Amino acid sequence: MTFRKSLLVAGAAFVIAGMSPVIAADQPDINALKAEAKEIVQGFFKELKGTLVSTMKEKGPAGAVDVCHEKAQEITKKHNKNGWKVGRTALKIRNPKNAPDAWEKAVLQEFEKKIAEGADPKTLVKAEIVEQDGKKVFRFMKAIPVKKPCLNCHGEKVNPDLYKTIKKYYPEDQAIGFKLGQLRGAFTLSKPLEQ
Repeated sequence: MTFRKSLLVAGAAFVIAGMSPVIAADQPDINALKAEAKEIVQGFFKELKGTLVSTMKEKGPAGAVDVCHEKAQEITKKHNKNGWKVGRTALKIRNPKNAPDAWEKAVLQEFEKKIAEGADPKTLVKAEIVEQDGKKVFRFMKAIPVKKPCLNCHGEKVNPDLYKTIKKYYPEDQAIGFKLGQLRGAFTLSKPLEQ
């Protein structure tokens, strides 16, 4: 290799090496987004669960249904900040406003498959950058397993009077028949990465 070619190769390597941090800086930090999403889910879950548990102690499961109907959407909106959209979804929905989109449905089906193969639903998380309407969006889902208190309103044997209250608010309810440890649904978050 001639001296001139060596200089060109070295110069090209220098330019490429010099450009790569700029390219990397333009790329979204998926780990940082994932950490932020997990933090939002923790706060959202803590507030929602706290409200439901205190209401159940005070007013029983029927009171919890009232809270779900009146307060859950309010609590959800409260956690929509800094560009994040927060929600809950499931394959068997109670509130039609929580119906999954195509990406969410595919992730929920993936979670169900993993649970059937022995995965612990508490550990199931999906984070991905997708393209929506020609723009990059960070999407995140965390599984919600069925726990014992959930069975009051979502189990195989829901009290008939309680179910009348549920049907009053949600006439097209599908969210019953669950067993302990099954996938109830998931927290779902999204954040546009391009304006």
